[in-house]
Amino acid sequence: MTFYCIFGTGEKTMNLKNELASYLESTLLTPVARKEAIIELCQEALAYNFVAVCIHPTYIPLAASLLQGSAIKVVTVAGFPLGANDYRVKAKEAALAVKNGAAEIDMVVNLAALKNGEKDIIIREVAAVVACGATIKVIIETGYLTREEVIMACSCIQEGGAHFVKSCTGFGPRGVTLEDILLLRSLLPPTISIKAAAGIKSSSFAAALIEAGATRLGTSAAATIVQK
Repeated sequence: MTFYCIFGTGEKTMNLKNELASYLESTLLTPVARKEAIIELCQEALAYNFVAVCIHPTYIPLAASLLQGSAIKVVTVAGFPLGANDYRVKAKEAALAVKNGAAEIDMVVNLAALKNGEKDIIIREVAAVVACGATIKVIIETGYLTREEVIMACSCIQEGGAHFVKSCTGFGPRGVTLEDILLLRSLLPPTISIKAAAGIKSSSFAAALIEAGATRLGTSAAATIVQK
């Protein structure tokens, strides 16, 4: 998809905003998010027709009830934000999240296993979470990884059967870059999608990430992106 009118006006700008909205997961993962903020997040998602909201597991039932009857997905996290949980804990988190109404799970990969080159551990935990039956996005926290580690992560995630690779948690050393997405797209088959996340604050950056190969964008500034 090519966004030629990123700085346009009128009808073209409105069409761009509508297209961007179809990529956006409106995200609220601050540890002190209050119920009122989740309600507002869901109301904005309905108003702008975002593809999903991404929230902590504790708020899944609330978000699911607010979005019931719409096409907007409830996304939550597992092993978040460090990825250091036992794989069985991540799998249990994912299964419970699905039971409570989540359609997609963003799990943080075992970063220590990546650094140690322990491929079997990564494949095992991805497969265990995939078994919950939801769409699974594996967060690899690109800011911590070398190119070789990203390559290994993508190979393991593909073998584990996940549906997406996600760049960052928003709690790591940096947010997503265009280089991250270009590298991921070059490594992954078309059957595995890419979610860019962390630091996406403008429509121009959002469009550039999509051009680079991202098929989802996780951002806490979703409403701002489509308003400006």
